[in-house]
Amino acid sequence: MAPLPLIFAFCFIGMVMSQTTPTPAALITSLVENATAVTPTPALSSTTPSCSAFNTSNCEPCAPGSQYDNGTLLCVCCSEPGLCLFPGACLPCTVGFYQPLAGQQQCLPCRQGFYTNFTGSPLCHPCLPGSFNNNTGADSCESCSPGFFSSLHSSTSCAPCSRGTFCNSSGCSQCQTCPGGSEALQAAAKECTPCRPGMHKAPHQTMCQICSSGSFQIHWGQESCDVCPENHYCPSPDVNPIHCPSDAFCPEGSSAPGYCMETFFRKAGDTCELAPVTIALLVIGGGVALLLIILMVLRKMRDTDRELSMSRAPLLRKERPQGRYYGIPCDGEPVYAGW
Repeated sequence: MAPLPLIFAFCFIGMVMSQTTPTPAALITSLVENATAVTPTPALSSTTPSCSAFNTSNCEPCAPGSQYDNGTLLCVCCSEPGLCLFPGACLPCTVGFYQPLAGQQQCLPCRQGFYTNFTGSPLCHPCLPGSFNNNTGADSCESCSPGFFSSLHSSTSCAPCSRGTFCNSSGCSQCQTCPGGSEALQAAAKECTPCRPGMHKAPHQTMCQICSSGSFQIHWGQESCDVCPENHYCPSPDVNPIHCPSDAFCPEGSSAPGYCMETFFRKAGDTCELAPVTIALLVIGGGVALLLIILMVLRKMRDTDRELSMSRAPLLRKERPQGRYYGIPCDGEPVYAGW
């Protein structure tokens, strides 16, 4: 068993070094290499101080954000791994890794959507909106490409802008609606295109709309359509209004000219009136109709008289025999004598 004075000297060296700033690594190594020739044993008597329990208040665990290194020299008076005398025995976590607890023997990689860009980090930071990270142990986040966005913290991917919205720069946290008179026809759009002639789009709308019937728009990128003016008609929303024909009607908002019925009607200002031939036909037609009604009434009356005549005919045609019976003419009224 090693001499007791040498054990005390060894622990004294450890205590002194734990209370002072370490000298260059070469000197520290030489001191401990010389001291390792004597190994402390727990078999000492209870009256002899044990090195494993000597002055343990000077032993400190690795700080959060660092890890214990098996390859460095340990404080011989500390019994637990990770409780080190020399600061050099605790290595700071590299970028992309972290350790929130003290006295740990390894660092943890930042998970997807998080990062750390400095050594000795006790935690990882979430990716900000407009950026993402889909790898573990990352030291930075990647900005979303134009046409894509991420609106949440710790995103692992970016989403494409929907139709009608766009993002023309990297790192967008949200997509913008296309301004009035323009649209985005496809998803993940980086810019908007103007509405075509015959179409329009208000600022609050997402897609261009076709002009309604009776309106027109002949320019690109317009927010509204114009109503077809009076005495004009607009057969298509992407052409100029056409002047109304002289024999037609074209009120405001007309998509086609309106005509009076030929032959029977004619245009008179803003309305249609009966043509002379139509008036003549109506007079003739009315006279013929009246004549027919009169004829039907007369015929009905004649039929009624004929029926009455036929019903009276049998009474008028009845013949009585000539002569006298009992001194009374045959055609005389009978006389009853009685008893």
